[in-house]
Amino acid sequence: MKFSEMFFYTLRETPGEAEIPSHRLMLRAGLIRRLASGMYTYLPLGFRTLKKVETIVREEMDRAGAQEVLMPVLQPVELWQESGRLDIYLAENILFRTKDRQSREYALGPTHEEVVTDLARSRINSYRDMPFTLYQIQTKFRDEIRPRFGLMRGREFLMKDAYSFDLDLDGLNVSYKKMYDAYTRIFQRCGLKFRAVEADSGAIGGDASHEFMVLAETGEDIVVSCDKCDYAANLERAQIGGEIKDIEPDAQLLPMEDVDTPSQRTIEEISAFLKTPKEKILKTLIYSADGNPVAALVRGDHQINEIKLRRELKAEVLELADDATIERVTGAPTGFAGPQSMKEKIFTVMDRGAADMVNMVAGGNKADVHTINVNRGRDFDVNMMADIRNAIDGDACPRCDGTLRYFRGIEVGHVFKLGQKYSKAMNVSYTDTDGVEVLVQMGCYGIGVGRTVAAAIEQSHDDNGIIWPPALAPYIVNVIPVSASDGEQSAAALEAYDALNAAGIETILDDRDERP
Repeated sequence: MKFSEMFFYTLRETPGEAEIPSHRLMLRAGLIRRLASGMYTYLPLGFRTLKKVETIVREEMDRAGAQEVLMPVLQPVELWQESGRLDIYLAENILFRTKDRQSREYALGPTHEEVVTDLARSRINSYRDMPFTLYQIQTKFRDEIRPRFGLMRGREFLMKDAYSFDLDLDGLNVSYKKMYDAYTRIFQRCGLKFRAVEADSGAIGGDASHEFMVLAETGEDIVVSCDKCDYAANLERAQIGGEIKDIEPDAQLLPMEDVDTPSQRTIEEISAFLKTPKEKILKTLIYSADGNPVAALVRGDHQINEIKLRRELKAEVLELADDATIERVTGAPTGFAGPQSMKEKIFTVMDRGAADMVNMVAGGNKADVHTINVNRGRDFDVNMMADIRNAIDGDACPRCDGTLRYFRGIEVGHVFKLGQKYSKAMNVSYTDTDGVEVLVQMGCYGIGVGRTVAAAIEQSHDDNGIIWPPALAPYIVNVIPVSASDGEQSAAALEAYDALNAAGIETILDDRDERP
């Protein structure tokens, strides 16, 4: 390709909406162009890199024994109702929906578990029909509230998604390992520094999952990793080690006392007002778990991890309770809840990191009041002691005697063990050798193709621009005559350009009549 023939332009100034390096550089280098919020056109140079990622993905999926299909973007809403996920996605308000002329409702697929499960059940009858894995590279849609960061968080994006179907858990483990290994090869071939970390399955569902994180200082995700063993997890999933420290048997428990704290609601405000360290304050938050009020307790200097809390409660939907519920349960407006003397007795979960706290400060369950010297066992009881907070740098590793450390990453791939979540909901079964009906075991495996391109740039750039991993570079060689108007130079440049292309080296010739 010659520059004079290419649809190509660069920008001297960075567009105002570009917030991170990959977004700025992809726009300025003429790789993408914004159409609307969260929607981008891939220009020729950017599309070449995108196709290179696709090629690597296809080769490794095929090598792992997966078979490529292409499923519709437009999906009947009835499938989402059948799987039980429609209400979850509507609650998150990310599902694009539309109707045809007969008023039948459809969704623009953010993912394809329902469609592929419906496809598989039309084929699976006997144990002889499995195992198999299907994959596609297809456009997905999410109605993001705030699309940002270019290709990192868009409303329309390109993904590779694969789905395995197996007879039993042993078969699922084999399929999962094949995909895990294939992902490792894919990101190695892309020239990326990455790490696979334990993760939460989220709205996809399932029992186990790993995220593949590209390591980058600008990564929007926090990854927690042990400094001694190979344990690594994202912040949502990271477990915290160490033994639960209980209240010392000889601890002196002081009498409870209410203290006026007018308009002091936050931990920071209470700490300053009462001149009390945050770690002596007990944070009490009231949640609604599948419609039932629940109290969650953590130390004031820690943050509740709602993913962990939801898993411990085995709740489908967990959200902060509304003001009316909080006042009904505690007797006080939001910001003054404490576990002692609530108006209603509700299920209470305490973080194990707060188990040894004594003489705590807690909300007084009255407006503008906090209570000092609150103690578990004497003044309130808990129904469950569990790990429900975010790990912090310096926490104990759950697998060894090491220490957890933070680093930042960008999620580019995710593998899930779905188990029987969808086969049960959508009735996908087979007849085994004894003639018994058995539910199919499923796995799900996704890669953000466009996101991988952006992550490569986040990881590898400098003040002068993008530093491509060779496997992803739009072209390997750029031949640049110092003076394109000089006939001898132009001829030499053209000769080099032709020879390189003939040797199979992707080469571009900058034949524009411009100064260097």
